Amino acid sequence: MLSSVFFRTPVSVASLRMPGPSRHRSWTAPCIALTLTAWASSATCAAEPAPLPEVTVTGRTSGSGLHLDQPSPTGSRTGLTVRELPASVEAVSGAQVLERGDYAMREAITRTAGLTDIASPGDGGLSFSARGFTGTNSIGLAEDGLRLAVASGTQTYPIDTWGYERIEILRGPASVVFGSGTVGATINAVRKPPQRASAIETLFAAGDHGSARVGVGATGPINEVASYRVDAYGLRSDGVRDLGQASGGKLMSTLRIDPRGDLRFELMADYSLQKPERYFGTPFVNSRLDDSLRKENYNAADSIVRYEDKRLRGRASWQISPTLSVNDEVFYLEANRQWRNIEEYIYNSGTNLVDRDVYLEILHNQTQRGNRAEVAWKPSGHSVVAGWEYSTIDFQHTNNGAAGGSSSVSLHNVAHGNWSSPDATAPKFKTDTVAQGFYVEDAWHATDKLVLLSGLRHDRVEVTRTQLLGGDGLDQTLSGTSARLGLTYTLAPRTNVYVQFSSGHDPVTSLVTLNLANKDFSLTTGRQVEAGIKQSLADGLGDWTAAVYQIKKSNIVTQDTSTSPTTNVQGGSQHSQGVELSGNLRPTRQWRLEGNLAVLSARYDHLVQNSVTLDGKRPNDVPELVANLWTHHRFGNWQASVGARYVGRRYTSTANTATLPSYTVFDASLSWNVNSMTTVRALLRNAADKAYAISTYGDTQALFGEPRRAELVAEFAF
Repeated sequence: MLSSVFFRTPVSVASLRMPGPSRHRSWTAPCIALTLTAWASSATCAAEPAPLPEVTVTGRTSGSGLHLDQPSPTGSRTGLTVRELPASVEAVSGAQVLERGDYAMREAITRTAGLTDIASPGDGGLSFSARGFTGTNSIGLAEDGLRLAVASGTQTYPIDTWGYERIEILRGPASVVFGSGTVGATINAVRKPPQRASAIETLFAAGDHGSARVGVGATGPINEVASYRVDAYGLRSDGVRDLGQASGGKLMSTLRIDPRGDLRFELMADYSLQKPERYFGTPFVNSRLDDSLRKENYNAADSIVRYEDKRLRGRASWQISPTLSVNDEVFYLEANRQWRNIEEYIYNSGTNLVDRDVYLEILHNQTQRGNRAEVAWKPSGHSVVAGWEYSTIDFQHTNNGAAGGSSSVSLHNVAHGNWSSPDATAPKFKTDTVAQGFYVEDAWHATDKLVLLSGLRHDRVEVTRTQLLGGDGLDQTLSGTSARLGLTYTLAPRTNVYVQFSSGHDPVTSLVTLNLANKDFSLTTGRQVEAGIKQSLADGLGDWTAAVYQIKKSNIVTQDTSTSPTTNVQGGSQHSQGVELSGNLRPTRQWRLEGNLAVLSARYDHLVQNSVTLDGKRPNDVPELVANLWTHHRFGNWQASVGARYVGRRYTSTANTATLPSYTVFDASLSWNVNSMTTVRALLRNAADKAYAISTYGDTQALFGEPRRAELVAEFAF
């Protein structure tokens, strides 16, 4: 059943071929592979193989806890653990993902403190709200520390959790580590690395609505110096509504070569093809959600949503001495996307019909090439990292212009019809972007109890936009500098407190698709003050963390009514402040609790739109209360788990006149450890079949969350 997903998916390295030369590039994907092979061969001939690094193999555990003693590459590149970092960092392990049944990336992310899902197919299905800030220009998304530049507000990768060791979330400004567009939070999916010990893990699942998924992961040695990791995943579903079919597949592969104990090379080649549900929401009826419409779909029968991602990366690491190492990473990323949909649905109370408009077709063709060079130096008491990132992004946007076309359909039992627009689909513009970032971090263990972390980064982006059907293009350069300064103090062997100041910057729109209306706007600036505590309780009882913060964002776009009611200028501002709690407790050997709570207040300090002053209003899509709770009870070889997720009321208009109601969703699972290699799980999502809205799409419609869904899963590890 799922074989078609893989057989139609090209996964060879050759399929990740580079396009022809341009003014930005002089190397190609084959050069990376040849260079790595040559390095490995020369290094092997130059010296006898040194003892391989020690590999620790652990058994299959729940992976529970807050992972406070785990180094976090998301929080800092200096190697500090989560406990040592003067920042709010949370990790979700691969074992927790399986235990909860969070196979979609957005499901796993929204189990963490304060992160809520506001995604739609229009933004790639990966858009979030955190600490009072929303969307792809404030919440960054990375895979193994590498971000694909955001174009037209779209993020499509990574879409699922298979193949990742853990998912880390750094809350608050992260520009020192990840650059622009990260004032609210940054999400980093850390992939599983190759191991010298052979292992295979598989997942087979089937459930309601024709859903099925298969996952396979394998790792092991190739010879004395080489090892590999391959992860493949596929899914399909008929969905709960018309046009609800979804399918997807991916392949992740890593080749690691350790010719000597101080030298390592890696080559990664990945491919992903996703065809998510073609659902753009349900219209409000008399300005309210109508639960009876949650399984209706108002799109065209021949609509299309398709995301294709290709990735090729090469890494080289050299430990020159015990205190000095150098790392270099070259990469090629490609994203091709297509949407063909009827996207606007308005309920007509006079006819009791739904009027459909915006017959839109869009195609994205985006390639990104780059290099990150880094030096790590560890003089006495310090861990210093300095680096340079360089990338070029080529993007072409194709659409059907005015997106003409209209029709009316019944409110229930929709006759979908086909997509047809009088406007031709053609390439409209292309952009060439050059992005550079220079950064330095220093983690100083001033005493055995005090760690000082400082960092500085400067980003510079040059965008050239060319109109392909007439009109004016642009050449614009934007730059921003970010900083962080924090300290962590050990009050007791298991208790740390911290305080930090951090700053960052967000674009007012996606930099890669900068347009004439926004070309003269500089980057917005965000500044945060945060303090917190991280503690592990005695006798393995559990861990807990708490953080308080305030973020001020300046230079957002507002309007200057003294010039014109519709003239956009910079000079607006907003702020958020809040408290976040996370905990993992084990009252008994059989009983475990996991949970988090985020309470915040977010307001515009100064904002004018259409001559209306919105000072004091809450930003859209920002709930003031978010909570998650899981309880697990083990009896023999069985474990029963129940989870709850609460998201508070959100506004859908900047005037705070329209809202989406709060909701609570319950999930449950029952797992049976048949033996050390086999686990069987029964999963139940949205057990109470709650009707709720995740987000809005425009001003006229909202996207319902999934109804109740059951799934049976078998996991095998060899």
